Amino acid sequence: MSRLTPPRPHTPLTDLQWHALAPYVLPRSPQGRRTADLRARMNAIFHLAHTPGEPWKNLPAHYGNAQSVARFFRRLTHAGLWHRLLEALPALAPTHPLRQLEYAICRATRRAARIGGMPLLLLIRKLGLHTALNGPPWLLPNPLLSEMLARLPPPRLAPTRAAIAAARQHFKSLAWLARAALGRKSIPRVVRYGWP
Repeated sequence: MSRLTPPRPHTPLTDLQWHALAPYVLPRSPQGRRTADLRARMNAIFHLAHTPGEPWKNLPAHYGNAQSVARFFRRLTHAGLWHRLLEALPALAPTHPLRQLEYAICRATRRAARIGGMPLLLLIRKLGLHTALNGPPWLLPNPLLSEMLARLPPPRLAPTRAAIAAARQHFKSLAWLARAALGRKSIPRVVRYGWP
């Protein structure tokens, strides 16, 4: 079942929310130079995620170096953080602290869309968390639709005019659905960033 997550304004992580989020972040935190405050980094990511289309360089200075936060975000995305958080959300009780962060997680996942690619898009569609899509679902590729089309049986052809006309209409419909499954080549910024 597809749904949109109700919007929530950005607020810093509470202790309960951070304790629920930390087990997902810590194992995927980039190795190398230690990050002084992971909680502050996640607050920075969620802050920017709530402002669609805002570049990393516009991150308020009190969150630290914007390029460091952006690198950290990319590393977390490559490590599969957003995939794992999205997979965990449906199984959690509505009162769970991570469910309170669902909107922020979905918004951050939108920023991860290019890095996560088709596997992330497919996961979002399977889970029905349309708030995590980086544009309206009807304009984005739909691998699930293309799989369904591949399973459709071909029409039965009979040597009558009516049967041939029906088969032509069937193939036209399949062609239209196949184009829809590919999604739009480009989505205007105003549409992409206007998507809730």
